Amino acid sequence: MYYTWFDAPFTRVLIAGADDGLRYLLFEFSRRCRETLDEPTCRIDSAGRLREAVRQLRAYFRGELTEFDLPLNPAGTEFQQRVWAALRETPFSETVTYGQIADRIGRPSASRAVGRAIGLNPIAIVVPCHRVIGRSGRLVGFAGGLCNKRRLLDHERNVPDRIAAASSDTPDIRVSTCGDASEFAAGRDARHR
Repeated sequence: MYYTWFDAPFTRVLIAGADDGLRYLLFEFSRRCRETLDEPTCRIDSAGRLREAVRQLRAYFRGELTEFDLPLNPAGTEFQQRVWAALRETPFSETVTYGQIADRIGRPSASRAVGRAIGLNPIAIVVPCHRVIGRSGRLVGFAGGLCNKRRLLDHERNVPDRIAAASSDTPDIRVSTCGDASEFAAGRDARHR
């Protein structure tokens, strides 16, 4: 497995994969990120095999890409794979609840199990777990921290405004303020560490 770093506008993320596809996209401060880097087979991507993932992430954060087209190979159970596939069906800038994902996979009474599977999603942003909200409409549980979840959702909601602004030559000055990375790490939901 090989890896590289990507500097997102608000945090650094680890991208890791192998010849069979992307396996991880993890926030730098997460425990899973440290564990991935500690794997003996994990090496820096000196051959540029993750170049396309980096290109697509850049385009996403510039507001030029709303759907990723990357080969994925996350490790997980059959149930987790079904949940992660259902997440990828959630359109850009829209949100769904855990219950809606459970319905999508044909397991309407499995909201809690769906929540656990979403919490174990190893490919953040590309498999858009940040688009899942609580039944009440509140932001809940995100391994990358609720502040980062809010920033990702704000970014997606502002993309149509940025496109319109770009066509009228009006600068986009919207910025989500949540604090620094240590605040994100300290505030993330303990259930998803």
